[in-house]
Amino acid sequence: MDIAGPRPDLRQPMITGATRLYAVLGDPVAQVQAPTLLNPLLAALGRDAVLVPVHAPVDRFDDVVRGLQAIANLDGLLVTVPHKAAVRRFADRTAPAVDLSGSANALRREADGRWHADNFDGAGFVAGLEAAGHRAAGARVTLVGTGGAGCAIAPALLMAGAERVELCDLDPARTAALAARLEARWPGRTGCATRPVTDGADIVVNATPLGLRQDDPLPFDPAALAPGTLVADIIMKPRETRLLRAAAGRGLPVHHGAPMLEQQLRFYRTYFGLNG
Repeated sequence: MDIAGPRPDLRQPMITGATRLYAVLGDPVAQVQAPTLLNPLLAALGRDAVLVPVHAPVDRFDDVVRGLQAIANLDGLLVTVPHKAAVRRFADRTAPAVDLSGSANALRREADGRWHADNFDGAGFVAGLEAAGHRAAGARVTLVGTGGAGCAIAPALLMAGAERVELCDLDPARTAALAARLEARWPGRTGCATRPVTDGADIVVNATPLGLRQDDPLPFDPAALAPGTLVADIIMKPRETRLLRAAAGRGLPVHHGAPMLEQQLRFYRTYFGLNG
């Protein structure tokens, strides 16, 4: 008889009474990949810490965030769809990326107890593109979706040297507000529309949630794109979205969503003080 009980799975983080907590918030949240990537990193670094998914319904979001921020051993939050714009109001201080994008995807508790917000979606997306051999510099980009992630990706593309970024969203006020912020810093390099402007585009990016579900409509039609146009999707699960399958079926190059998060790991390590 084995009185010791089941042997622990050493691949999983060991939870103790001193464990520090991080949470990733979304609605839905089942698709998030951050725990799969960050928990092995925390274990490898020997940190007594764990990242857990938290399903935060839109109508209870404020209650969820306030409750989490009240937990004394919670050190940080990651934020995904659809909360990236709303979470800014829970930050006492914001990084320039948040001010430019109008959204945040990471918050940390500072030594004085205040909360700082930053956004690494844009930097992660551009780094993922470049790691896959796709250059943002000099490219003409159509960005479909100006929600939390899209608002971060647009300035990052311009900062990386994109020639022009055409913004497209069904919410014209939100798109115009983003375009105004970008125009103030990069005059003449941004346009906005309610339908995708793909003529002459080198890269077309889906930054909408369309594709999370198998029956979602396409955010744009790959058949309208010129040969060689790169189709990028920021959705990570499923890996092969309907959009990417349709684009690949027409012989267009594609770029998956996972590299955006994978490249953010080094930013998170620095931001949360996890570099050793």
